[in-house]
Amino acid sequence: MNVVELMADLQARHDEATTRAGELRYQIEHLTAALAETEARLTDLVTTRKVIAELVPTGGEPEPPESASAYQAILSAFNKHPDQAFRVRDLHELLGMPTDDPAMNVSRSRLGRLTRQGFLTQPGRGLYQKRT
Repeated sequence: MNVVELMADLQARHDEATTRAGELRYQIEHLTAALAETEARLTDLVTTRKVIAELVPTGGEPEPPESASAYQAILSAFNKHPDQAFRVRDLHELLGMPTDDPAMNVSRSRLGRLTRQGFLTQPGRGLYQKRT
C-alpha cells in the first residue's frame, strides 16, 4: 500500500467517523430534549399528586355511600325507627356519614325527594319521618 492509498483510506475512515459523530450528536440532542420533556412531565405529576393529597381527606371521616345505596341506607334507618323524626345531622351520625355542610346538603336533597315521592313526611321544619 502506498502513501496515497493510505491517505485515501485515512480520509474515508475520517469521513465515516465524522458522519457517525454527527449522527450520535443528533441522537444526543433528540434524547436530551425527550429527557427534558419527560422530567418536566414528572415534575407536573408530582405537583399534581401533592395538591390532590392536600385536598383529599385523610380518612378521618368515612366516605358517604354511593347514591343508590345512600337512599337505601336512609330508608333503612327510617324503617328501623318508624316513629322517630330525624334531623339531617342526626341521620348522618346514625349512618356514620360525614356531617360537613356539603354532605348534609346532598342528604337534604335526597330527603326532599323521598318526601315528594311519599316515603317520608315532614312533621316540622328540618325534621323527617317515615310516612305511616
